[in-house]
Amino acid sequence: MKIIEQIISRAKENKMRIILPETMDERVLKAAEIVSKEGIADVILIGDKSLKVKYPHIIDPSEDMDKLNNLANELYELRKEKGMTLEEAKDLLLNNYMYYACMLLKKGEADGIVSGACHSTADTLRPSLQIIKGEKIISAFFLMEVPDSEYGLNGTFVFADCGLVQDPNPEELAVIAKTSADSFEYLTKSPAYVAMISHSTKGSAKHELVDKVVNATEIAKNNYPDLRIDGELQVDAALDKEVAKIKCPDSQVAGKANVLVFPNLDVGNSAYKLVQRLAKANAYGPITQGLNKPVNDLSRGCSVEDIVGTVAITAVQAQRTIDKK
Repeated sequence: MKIIEQIISRAKENKMRIILPETMDERVLKAAEIVSKEGIADVILIGDKSLKVKYPHIIDPSEDMDKLNNLANELYELRKEKGMTLEEAKDLLLNNYMYYACMLLKKGEADGIVSGACHSTADTLRPSLQIIKGEKIISAFFLMEVPDSEYGLNGTFVFADCGLVQDPNPEELAVIAKTSADSFEYLTKSPAYVAMISHSTKGSAKHELVDKVVNATEIAKNNYPDLRIDGELQVDAALDKEVAKIKCPDSQVAGKANVLVFPNLDVGNSAYKLVQRLAKANAYGPITQGLNKPVNDLSRGCSVEDIVGTVAITAVQAQRTIDKK
């Protein structure tokens, strides 16, 4: 069974309420129907109730002005120190459905949000960072499902950070490694083996970029002693057992890595897109980690199937959030 099929099955066991605010996108409406029909999640759409869509619950912000005013007051209180006025808060809730969705999530009227099919990552995540908030380092990963692959967990990987933190310092990179390992283990129910990726393996090259990865690996080992992690590793050493035997025979991670942590966003974003296109891999994400409640982005080139998969992942993340309480 593919990993996404396993995740969908887990989502069905305890249905979460997931908001899809981009009702102007036909792919989102089709995905909402599939998710609802198959019982993956209880979908909440935000938009005009005349939308021609089966099953999902639709909320029109302009239909309940008392609720809108209450939410506007709460948003204003959250953001007034940043210069937001009450009128601006009300306008955002009426005209930017992502803000309305985040306020519903904050108040416990939903369990997660999936957006980004027709909005940038910044437009998708800015409201969640302002309203939902979370840990000091919030990062993003892709759950990669590579067909007919001998590497990783039967072709399943987490790639991080591929969508949010542009140039993490060593301390931030160490946190990304830990949270990515946790995400992998929760989603796959299998042990994570984390490779800190570089153009160098164990000192084969000297450069400040290599130093950053080496330092991040040491910080992660010190801060998270139970974490199976090694670096710096080139991609071939991280994945291929025969190469690992030559380049780093004593590593507990080399040759079996399933979580790849990249040194910066240029590398991570390019890596996931190369694997997605050339290996015809499924790439679900970017999935955020570190927020208080799950809010996940979509690639603007996403398919209906990508949206369905991301909703299922978000639902399982929401189950985890509830389990932690």
